[in-house]
Amino acid sequence: MRPGKRTAEYIDRTLTRLTFVGAIYLSFVVILPDYMIRYLNVPFYFGGTGLLIVVGVAMDTMQQIESHLVMRTLRKLPEKGSLARTS
Repeated sequence: MRPGKRTAEYIDRTLTRLTFVGAIYLSFVVILPDYMIRYLNVPFYFGGTGLLIVVGVAMDTMQQIESHLVMRTLRKLPEKGSLARTS
């Protein structure tokens, strides 16, 4: 699409839909554990909000570990042009 008013309207409409669907999903994730605890007597140790926090922290930790491993691997690679100097 070309830049202009129609493009801005398209992006606005798409973002509104995505935000709405995301809000419904988050509401479902937050409310579902409380519903299951109260009505189905399922023993959850975390509520919906706590579960979101735990999953977010776990994902962030995994991402940090992965970035440290990549940096460690990249440090072991020879510098650019080092093969030409050793010959």
